[in-house]
Amino acid sequence: MPSLQPSGTNQPTAKKYLAEQSLPRALFSMTWPMLFGVVALMSFQLADSVFIGMLGTEPLAALGFTLPMQQLLIGVQVGIGIAATALISRALGAGSSTRAKHMAGLVVLVGCGVTFLLCALIWWLRIPLLNALGASVELLPYTESYWLPWLSSAWFGALLYFASSIARANGDMRLPGLMMVVTSLINIVLDPLFIFTFGWGLPGAAYATVVACVVGSGIIFSRILRRHWLDFKPSKLPIAAALRDIFNTSAPAMLSQLMPGLAALLATRLIADFGGSAIAAWTLGSRLELFSIVIVLALTMALPPMLARLLGSQQLDRVQALVLIALRFVLGLQVFIAVFWLACRGLLAPALAPDADTEQYLLGYLLWVPISYAPLGVCMLMVSVCNALGMPMRAVWISVLRLFACYLPALWLGATLGGMSGLYIGVLLGNLVAGIVSWRFYQRGLRHLQPLPKTTE
Repeated sequence: MPSLQPSGTNQPTAKKYLAEQSLPRALFSMTWPMLFGVVALMSFQLADSVFIGMLGTEPLAALGFTLPMQQLLIGVQVGIGIAATALISRALGAGSSTRAKHMAGLVVLVGCGVTFLLCALIWWLRIPLLNALGASVELLPYTESYWLPWLSSAWFGALLYFASSIARANGDMRLPGLMMVVTSLINIVLDPLFIFTFGWGLPGAAYATVVACVVGSGIIFSRILRRHWLDFKPSKLPIAAALRDIFNTSAPAMLSQLMPGLAALLATRLIADFGGSAIAAWTLGSRLELFSIVIVLALTMALPPMLARLLGSQQLDRVQALVLIALRFVLGLQVFIAVFWLACRGLLAPALAPDADTEQYLLGYLLWVPISYAPLGVCMLMVSVCNALGMPMRAVWISVLRLFACYLPALWLGATLGGMSGLYIGVLLGNLVAGIVSWRFYQRGLRHLQPLPKTTE
């Protein structure tokens, strides 16, 4: 492989970012605030599932039918957030703070507008979508009362995410991490109050999220504005070129993020044929999966700004070293977590499942699926790394191959041959092959990676 060291004259000012720091220590210092935040976020989502499970199997199954739509919405906001983080971080690494703060303002305007339009479209098409997912007639009253509050919470959650992306791009991981903890605690406190005390039932969980996100957004935006990290004056930024940069970065990133949502739609439709208890168990398992990959999620938030600034300051050797450190850590950690869930499944499934059928499905899930979290973590890391390094189409191909060449075919084949147990084994085999493929794609992309030119104000 040819050397990735940049050629040309010495530019000492471009090599200041992390040049004298230990990479493992720097990665840890950037990741741990996000870790606490993501743990809090996953805890409130798990608490949501537990509280809603107390209402019965039908409300929990109704929640399960929102998961594919939620992943689609999250895919859009994460794609735009990736664009914000990458473009702002590269501008800062190349010495252009003015461009960075005006780009932040434009990203928030574009992101909020796009998310609102998508939420409105989902609400308009809610009945055809539910029918396509295989929702039974008995579940429609629950979904009808829940989807509008839930979509409102999704929009406010996107607003909070865009603000967090700006802070992360500027190197502040503590503020977004703290806000994730604060909003999660507010949500957990308000959930039983809104669901049971006020008698709002399933919609109460969404109203709790709306309140939490409004509070969090108010706090984080006030800090960002005070630090002059966000501004928007069209005269200070070439709008057409900036929108093109946002589109060129966010569209492939968004597509790669939307792939899991589309795959979740197809997987949910496949699992719906096994009944409401299977959907309820899959919903609980999905919450446990999110909790299991919490550190990987924190790394995918902390790593891109570091990589983008290293790329902007032309330190490609340290880019490679940082990626290898993160990869080795993810593999070791996820193997440990899989063993933990396997050991605890006999206690966990009865505690979370609302009925005996759901418990049996959840026991099968915890037997096979957690083993796949290590290769899944590799895929997630490689998608994040490729987006940060200006290789968004490579990230798209990783996502497409993982889901549509590995994951979904393995799910379908497993379900056909072995029912739900076979489907769980399919998850394991599909993610394992996908992890190997994603690493190979990243390595090939490195051969063509070029340093970015340094810019000035």
